[in-house]
Amino acid sequence: MSSDVEGSQSARHWIDGRWVEAGSRGESRNPATGEVIGSFVKAGADEARYAVSVAKRVFEESDWRLNRDLRARVLNAMADRFEARAEEIVEALALENGKIKPEARFEVSMAGPTLRFNAALALTDSGRAAQTDPVSLSVVIRQAAGVAGIIAPWNSPVALVLRSLGPALGAGATAVVNLPVLTAQTNALIAEVISQTPGLPTGVVNILIGGHESADVLVRSPDVPVISFTGSTKTGRQISANAAPGLKRLGLELGGKAPMIVFEDADLEIAEEKVMDALTVFAGQFCMTGSRLLVQDSIAKILRERLRRRFQQIKVGPAADPKSQMGPLITKANVTRVEGLVQDAVEAGANVVVRGGPITEGVLAAGAFYRPTLLEITDSKLPIVQQEIFGPVLTMQVFSSEGEAIELANDSEYGLSASVFTTDVDVALRVALAVESGTVWVNDWALLHNQSEEGGFKSSGQGRMRGLAVLDDFLEYKHISFSQGAACRLR
Repeated sequence: MSSDVEGSQSARHWIDGRWVEAGSRGESRNPATGEVIGSFVKAGADEARYAVSVAKRVFEESDWRLNRDLRARVLNAMADRFEARAEEIVEALALENGKIKPEARFEVSMAGPTLRFNAALALTDSGRAAQTDPVSLSVVIRQAAGVAGIIAPWNSPVALVLRSLGPALGAGATAVVNLPVLTAQTNALIAEVISQTPGLPTGVVNILIGGHESADVLVRSPDVPVISFTGSTKTGRQISANAAPGLKRLGLELGGKAPMIVFEDADLEIAEEKVMDALTVFAGQFCMTGSRLLVQDSIAKILRERLRRRFQQIKVGPAADPKSQMGPLITKANVTRVEGLVQDAVEAGANVVVRGGPITEGVLAAGAFYRPTLLEITDSKLPIVQQEIFGPVLTMQVFSSEGEAIELANDSEYGLSASVFTTDVDVALRVALAVESGTVWVNDWALLHNQSEEGGFKSSGQGRMRGLAVLDDFLEYKHISFSQGAACRLR
């Protein structure tokens, strides 16, 4: 970053080992106050094409793709750099993204482990070999696919960009990263930390602050064989269509509409706490937000009243206030969008349990604050149930049987994550197996491990962003067959 007038920060791109200040200029704002906190340059097609040309040249001319030891050292060193500057990143994230400090700290804490896990994969990933007959030997190796185009969202920019960049680098790819303008100041700090990583060859990582125009260059470029995208299902579909002519590899983690299924034998203390966290963490701006509560009829009244009380007690406020329990949405435009969806649902017959909504009075009125809302629903086809809201709005539906709970949970185009609350291990396993979701937590929510695969069923995406499968999006398999030579003959 560089300083503009009056001490504000100008966020720039990092391309080929240098800061690039090219593109249209915009302003960064604090969503809690609406105040300008800095400026940025937004990449267009030219900046994106330049970054792709750099990444392609470095991939072809350097030994990065072949040098596992170098990649592991760099990823471990990058982890050290993120950890050394963690508190600085937390402050930037809280100011620009709106997360309260504990949530920002949680996100940033994921950086080091993610990078170190992929450093280990860089050293341990392997192919296989087999003597197929007395005079033939088959060797299967995994090679880096080339330049990876990484398109990350604004809601968790630190964790989600490294979730894609870590395996890309571990696999031996070079990268062009497109980060959104809504977190431009945080993005520039991420780029600065990466730029200071000891041993990272110039041009292996190139970072743009951009939008649709620069991202579309990555999606359509014949020199970018891999796209790793985290974002909405609508955008994921568009990326898939635009990438189809090039038959690109696509790793997509898309939208979610996570059901939280609470059976009558559940520990309600645990269920209540997890449902509250699942809705309010990141102010509901999370693909794994628990936005659909499915509760068994015998305990529905009890849980409804407990949640009503908790919703009304949530302290909404800026990250700068240590008493805040939930921060703002990212923009006032998002507040208007969420409020419109809630109004439509109420007009369509949703029963209001807690009517939160925009804060329009007092000091918080200047920010993008939205109080949590709880609506009881009988019609699963309402848009409030079927659409990803990306805000703190919880719908509640009542079921009577295990089969009905599974049917309600699966009545969605999404399948990213789900939670099941029960003390009966047989019920937990049956329901977990039957729910169409890439991750199912039992008596918990958002418990993420680098060593466990993460990704979606149905319209929630394709590929996996963590676990042992995480390198797959960035690698090609190559079969090499040896015949006749002395090395192939049995002795």
